[in-house]
Amino acid sequence: MYTEREGLRLGLVGWVKNTYGGTVVGQVQGPADMVEEMKVWLSKEGSPGSRITRASFKNQRSIDKLELSGFKTRF
Repeated sequence: MYTEREGLRLGLVGWVKNTYGGTVVGQVQGPADMVEEMKVWLSKEGSPGSRITRASFKNQRSIDKLELSGFKTRF
């Protein structure tokens, strides 16, 4: 819920999901500077009560247009 709120605040689209292993996976799209801001938030702050020990971001690429809409939490 907090990650979804932060993504929307930054004007991003995408999704996040908690895994059974206690990690979070997701996809974020939007302006590069806002994506970077989201990465900082995910790496340093995150949801209240979360314990961040490591953040890894993979498969980054530039896109011509957004492939998703909205920002959602998947279950």
